[in-house]
Amino acid sequence: GLHRLNASSARYRNIGIMAESSALAFTHYTEITGCFQQEQIKELKLYKIASELLQTERAYVTRLHLLDQVFCARLTEEAGKGMFPVEVVKGIFSNVGSIYTFHSQFLLPDLETRMSQWASTPRIGDILAQLAPFLRMYAEYVKNFDSAMDLLKQWTERSAQFNTIIQDIQSQEVCGNLTLQHHMLEPVQRVPRYEMLLKDYLKKLPEDDPDCSQAKKSLNIISMAATHSNMAIRKMENLKKLMEIYEMLGGEEDIVNPSNELIKEGQILKLAARNTSSMERYLFLFNNMLLYCVPKFSLVGQRFTVRTRVCVEGMKVLETSNEDYPHTFQVSGKERTLELQASSEQDKEDWIKAFQETIEIFQQKNETFKSSRLELGKRAPRWIRDNEVTMCMKCKEPFNPLTRRRHHCRACGYVVCYKCSDYKASLRYDGNKLNKVCKDCYFILTGRADAEEPVSGKKRGILEIEAAQVSGNSFLCGFLQYSTDRTKPCQRVWCVIPQHDALVLYLYGAPQDVKAQCTIPLLGYQVEDVQRSVDHPPTSFRLCQSKSVHCFTADTEEVKLRWLKVIHKAVIGEMPECQTPVDDDLANGCHEGVPDGT
Repeated sequence: GLHRLNASSARYRNIGIMAESSALAFTHYTEITGCFQQEQIKELKLYKIASELLQTERAYVTRLHLLDQVFCARLTEEAGKGMFPVEVVKGIFSNVGSIYTFHSQFLLPDLETRMSQWASTPRIGDILAQLAPFLRMYAEYVKNFDSAMDLLKQWTERSAQFNTIIQDIQSQEVCGNLTLQHHMLEPVQRVPRYEMLLKDYLKKLPEDDPDCSQAKKSLNIISMAATHSNMAIRKMENLKKLMEIYEMLGGEEDIVNPSNELIKEGQILKLAARNTSSMERYLFLFNNMLLYCVPKFSLVGQRFTVRTRVCVEGMKVLETSNEDYPHTFQVSGKERTLELQASSEQDKEDWIKAFQETIEIFQQKNETFKSSRLELGKRAPRWIRDNEVTMCMKCKEPFNPLTRRRHHCRACGYVVCYKCSDYKASLRYDGNKLNKVCKDCYFILTGRADAEEPVSGKKRGILEIEAAQVSGNSFLCGFLQYSTDRTKPCQRVWCVIPQHDALVLYLYGAPQDVKAQCTIPLLGYQVEDVQRSVDHPPTSFRLCQSKSVHCFTADTEEVKLRWLKVIHKAVIGEMPECQTPVDDDLANGCHEGVPDGT
């Protein structure tokens, strides 16, 4: 009986061990299956992100085709017939042709190929890392966007033919009942879209994945490009908001101005000085002023009347204590002092914080500007050489030996015309004697006007980048002979391919000009090396794209080869290597001191 009991116990022990082993095996199987399923889910999410990138890229290239090959092409054709200036079309569409070429011939085909091979190569970071540097061309488009919108609005109102063409294209099905302005906003919004998709891609990507480093590298570059686009979007939203405020105030003067930035708005109570009553008011706080308004209680049209403008300059904000009226604070400025009551303690703190931050930022900017003013006239400036500029460095009008001669401002050293130098001010470095100075320096030195106000109300255009600014940080710069037509004589121009805009060639009249004559977006151009030709010397080369031809001639064969080395890379979307400036002395003079001269 004892033997049977032991055998039975052993059998039950074996059954228990087997059961425990089975349970462990099942648990292990479940864990493996779960891990495998999680990996599959991650891979599926990565594939969906890549698919979304491809699908949105296809739609984006279609939109770019509409802008470049439909709107721009049709307007350019009509401009060639003399309907309106060709420069207007170029100003509106900027470098959209280069952007279209990049996406249709480079990025989209690479994404199509990669998605067709996803099973063997499941990654997109390497493609974006290779092509992301060329998204910098968006900086030019974004920078020109405001002036493009202004030109479009101006010529739609001015030219019936121009407006008819726009309306005709917008009525077509391909436009999707959207305006040209809406389509032109697409490139501004596209780069932030890349940034968002890539961030999502990196979240789903394992840290040890081979594509991780490439994806992070491309995200850094794309984020920099997205910053420009986001700033442009915010700027547009700000202008839209300013227009709404302009209408609410019944057309109040100087509201719709790009320099105005709305900080905070809202209802507030104003404590009366003569009695204990409080009155409902509305505040608009901008970066440079406060609008104190009275409600009109109108459902349409003007809703507020501006009672007082208070400048931020010299403004102070104080927290006050009033037993009868809680949550009060005081805003005092040169124009008026206001005792205000917020709706709650939190509302009061928010208003005080907004006022304090606005005042602090305004003071910081003002101090920086004042410090640069204080040095003016205390030491002799470096004079810009006459042959380094072809236009007035203030009004940008071209010089002429008869009607618009060159003059030097004795305070800043700029070369200016007679209109811009028809002022005199005493300079400390010259024993406080009266000297000829430009208009801006006169205002600063005499304090008779606000020098922050520009001489012209025009916005800075896409060409208004100083040659010295880009030459000092460029892949290559130097003089070339340039022409767009064999029948026309060549002109000597200062050419620059800046590092911040590697796919664009800037053409200036001289190395110190404050405005470029024109720009050539290089991506997509064919480069022709003219070895032997009746029409051109052996040091010539051409840039050709469709009907556009640009002819250049270098001084020597060596100089031509250096330009070709940089341009050959830029036209196919590769980053060039920095070269020694072709004209070392002039290039150095763009950002270093040179001896005084007249």
